[in-house]
Amino acid sequence: QVQLVESGGGLVQAGGSLRLSCAASGRAFGSYAMGWFRQAPGKEREFVAAIAAITWKGSSTYHADSVKGRFTISRDNTKNTVYLQMNSLKPEDTAVYYCAARSGPRAIQYEYDYWGQGTQVTVSS
Repeated sequence: QVQLVESGGGLVQAGGSLRLSCAASGRAFGSYAMGWFRQAPGKEREFVAAIAAITWKGSSTYHADSVKGRFTISRDNTKNTVYLQMNSLKPEDTAVYYCAARSGPRAIQYEYDYWGQGTQVTVSS
């Protein structure tokens, strides 16, 4: 069982930056692939980024095209934490951002088993 708690959301102007954190409890954090997703009002939840388990291809990462070059996912296995660094934010990035963990090593867009409660990110124009 893994419990996830996100933090770091808030209100930022377009062009600004935020760093989201997701603290995980439970054992064997390093064996889980981790992901970030987001859901804007009236829209379906969408994949943002994923990072592989530490045992998989050097914790390879995978970012959605919509955020590639602006967002970066990373993990600190000593702190059981995964991060999402968000730069050059746009109003269309406004959403609730969710952290997720999957019981498998690969950084992919689906098959996540555990979810956090979400943190709101609002980007003003």
